[in-house]
Amino acid sequence: MTALCGAALADMDGGWLFASLVWGSVGAGYWVYAKKQHSVPALIGGAALVAISYFIPSPLWMSLAAIAIIAGIWMWSRRE
Repeated sequence: MTALCGAALADMDGGWLFASLVWGSVGAGYWVYAKKQHSVPALIGGAALVAISYFIPSPLWMSLAAIAIIAGIWMWSRRE
């Protein structure tokens, strides 16, 4: 059991960990903002920003996807 956990920690990429922390924090911020302002685009976008760290293993692609999600939130918010 501990050997499996040690192997999983050794395989972690520092770039992925940092990108996940940054975009997850931004997503949590959007989530809190959306709950207070009752903003559906920010709520969905915040959840998506938190979730991308679970599905995208590359820090570069994660960052590009996060920027696209933030742009989508902005465009969706402007339409309302």
